[in-house]
Amino acid sequence: MKEITVGDLRQIRTYPLKTRKSIATRSDFGCPSRKEDSLNVFLERLPNFYMARSLKRVAENIRNCNRSKRALHWSIGSHVIKNGLSPYLIDLMKEGFVSAISFNGSAPIHDFEISFVGATSEDVDAALGEGKFGLAKETAEFINMATVKGVAEGWGLGRSVGERIRRECPNPNDSLLATAAELGIPATVHLAVGTDIIHIHPSFDPQAAGLGSYRDFLTFASSIANLEDGIYLNIGSAVILPEIFLKALSLVRNLGHVVDKFCAVNVDFIRHYRPRRNVLDRPTSKGGEAIEIIGPHELILPLLHAMVICGD
Repeated sequence: MKEITVGDLRQIRTYPLKTRKSIATRSDFGCPSRKEDSLNVFLERLPNFYMARSLKRVAENIRNCNRSKRALHWSIGSHVIKNGLSPYLIDLMKEGFVSAISFNGSAPIHDFEISFVGATSEDVDAALGEGKFGLAKETAEFINMATVKGVAEGWGLGRSVGERIRRECPNPNDSLLATAAELGIPATVHLAVGTDIIHIHPSFDPQAAGLGSYRDFLTFASSIANLEDGIYLNIGSAVILPEIFLKALSLVRNLGHVVDKFCAVNVDFIRHYRPRRNVLDRPTSKGGEAIEIIGPHELILPLLHAMVICGD
């Protein structure tokens, strides 16, 4: 066996440090804030590494898509709503940084409850033991009746619930679905029957809900058909919306729509298989850009909002 000795180390060949290609450079370092600094200065001074660099890149892509009128499709997991982040998304909608927005089936529940009573997200542990979990009367009756009436009008689930919140709830300005309805932004809701509390109530109409969700899938696919050079953001959905996205993308490509080059973004607090594969890897294999940002939504989304709104 060969043996390395201290004497051997004298034969090591070195090179000048300045000739080495380094990954971390001083120009990319962060800069501490001063009391007199504005928020915009703070954002500009964030270091240009890892998640901070990714956030800057996503914000830049969002602003570019807005300027060039390209698709800006946001898919939102429901805990994003109940963790207090609707105001940021509503503001982005009003400022023109959202061309379509999609949700899983529980999103209308939290969206309605915030608009109706200003509170949501029940204590499951406490309610389940008493057989009360998911049995709030107004939530189920409002959403289920909105579905039946809206689907009869020819609408999908998102518009059906959004229009009724806009017209009947005390605080429609707090609602993502109502804001989308008011602004004419496509808002889609994608069900998995049996996953949401409103499905266990007698007012639930599975035929109306299924038809409304199917119409929303076609609306979703229409948005994806226009995604070339745009951006698709999956914020906090680990299963349903990544699966919907993959099928819609396959559908529109099969129909001859060119959707090969776009920016796919996934934001979540942990890494999941489906968003990684079905939002980032597979859809961008023909071109474009894939960006993953891992961190708590209650920090990441406000930062991203600030970068978009305050950026040049």
